[in-house]
Amino acid sequence: MKERILIIEDDEAILKVLRRSLAYEGYIVDTALDGESGLTTARDRKPDLVILDWMLPGIDGLEVCQRLRAAGSMPILMLTAKDTTQDRVQGLDAGADDYMVKPFELDELNARVRALLRRTQSERVPVLTFADLSLDTSTRLASRKNRTISLTAKEYDLLELFLRHPRQVLTREMIFDRVWGYDFGGESNVLDVYIRYLRQKLEQEGESRLIHTVRGVGYVMREVA
Repeated sequence: MKERILIIEDDEAILKVLRRSLAYEGYIVDTALDGESGLTTARDRKPDLVILDWMLPGIDGLEVCQRLRAAGSMPILMLTAKDTTQDRVQGLDAGADDYMVKPFELDELNARVRALLRRTQSERVPVLTFADLSLDTSTRLASRKNRTISLTAKEYDLLELFLRHPRQVLTREMIFDRVWGYDFGGESNVLDVYIRYLRQKLEQEGESRLIHTVRGVGYVMREVA
C-alpha cells in the first residue's frame, strides 16, 4: 500500500504543484489550506508524512507542528520562506524532521520525502534480526539461540544501530553521533568499552562473533567469514 501524504499549504498554486508531483510519484495525497483543517485531516486520515507550510492563516505552522508531534511520530517536512539559522532552529525545535526554504526544487523535495519515509519505515519494524540474533524494539530485549540478553540503555542503542545497518562499516564518528549525540574525540575509549560489553553478552555461551573491528575506521556487524 502506498504511503499517504498530507500537504498543509495556503498558497493554492504551490499546493496544486505539490499535489500533482506527489500523486505522480504514486502517493495518496490529502490537502488542507489552513492549520485547523490540516489538524482535522491528520486526525481522521492518519498520514505517513506531513508537508507543512510555516505561514498559515489562523493556527500557524509552528503550532500545527507541535500539535502533530504531540499526537504521533509521523515525519514532518516544513516549508517556509524564512531562511535564517534561528528560523531553522525554531522549526526543528517545534518538532519538524526536515526543513526546506521556498522556492525549492521539486526533485529535492521528492528526494527528502523518500528519505523520511524510508527512515520511518525501518523504525516501524518491531523486531530486528541478523543471523541468530534478534532485538525486540518494544521490550528492548535481545535474544540469541533462545537465550534472552538484558541490555543497558547504551548497549541497546548501540546494538540497534548495528542491526539497522547490517554488513555496513560504521565509522567511530557516526556511532558517537548516533548513540551518544556528540563526538567524544579520537582519544576516547568509551566506544571500545561498550563494544567489549556487547561482545561479552552476545558471545556468553560461545556463540560466533557478529560485531567486528575494522582497524582505523570503526566496526561492522557481519557473519564470520
